[in-house]
Amino acid sequence: MKEEKENKNGIMERKRKRNDRNKKNPEENQNNHNEDQDQKNAVKDDKEKKSEEKTTKQEVTSNNNNKKKHKIVFPYGNYRNYYGYRINELDGDPRLKVFERDWFQGKDCLDIGCNSGILTIQIARKFHCKSILGIDIDSDRVSDAYWHLRKFARTENVEKNSTKVARLEIKNEVNGAEHSASGSSVEIKDDSSASSKGDLFNVVSFRQENFAQSQRPSGKQYDTILCLSVTKWIHLNWGDDGLITLFSKIWRLLHPGGILVLEPQPWQSYEKNRRVSETTAMNYRTIMFRPESFREILLDKIGFRRVEDITAGLSGSKAGFDRPIFVYHK
Repeated sequence: MKEEKENKNGIMERKRKRNDRNKKNPEENQNNHNEDQDQKNAVKDDKEKKSEEKTTKQEVTSNNNNKKKHKIVFPYGNYRNYYGYRINELDGDPRLKVFERDWFQGKDCLDIGCNSGILTIQIARKFHCKSILGIDIDSDRVSDAYWHLRKFARTENVEKNSTKVARLEIKNEVNGAEHSASGSSVEIKDDSSASSKGDLFNVVSFRQENFAQSQRPSGKQYDTILCLSVTKWIHLNWGDDGLITLFSKIWRLLHPGGILVLEPQPWQSYEKNRRVSETTAMNYRTIMFRPESFREILLDKIGFRRVEDITAGLSGSKAGFDRPIFVYHK
């Protein structure tokens, strides 16, 4: 009991002394209190900062995951500017060098899977088609094609107008009528611009269509049909049935004596793209007709008379043009 009483008295004495000190030094006590409070606030701020950083990190991770989830895929090969990596603007598309003028000049032509339409337009300009229609499954690519058509038309108008003006000036200088040449050149330049633009737009057109699956009735036949780097995408998305439908439809749309220019992708290319969608992955596993069997299908089952391999003409071309090109004659 005595010890307990002494402990109690000791505690009371310490409290009394502490209170006395606080009364004597109120400022020091307040400072100590403020320091304690500042330390508490600092700890609190640090916790809040760490919490905010964690939240921000989670949001960034979530945004990155959303971007991955919403990554744009092109299950039909409808990449923007599909041939961009294959074509050098200075040299042009090397396939134009192996195409023959007789296939296109004065002919009605169809380009299946035209993408952004650049090659379609170049064929029309170089070989002077009577008409050429480019079709693509993607409406955005068709919009790109019309944009390129307007661009080519403007460039062609400038080139033609410059040439005509120069010829007129030379002709009038020879006749000693330089003043007259100046007025005539301006007037003819305006007329030429309208007619040149109209010519290109009358020859080239584009349309959105799923060629292999479309039920659109066609009242027109063609002299030449191009199917360049398209077979793989139709094959992966619609299987062997889709491929046979493609070949059969091309046959029906060709005039007797017409030709199919075919550039099939090799089987290795199928392997690289088989996972672009669940459909392509499933069809890849069930495909029976490999690209090396296309010749037999087109000649023996579809009914083409003969085939030419023009791949050799592409020797020495840059990367991306290692695919064979065949010309099938109806």
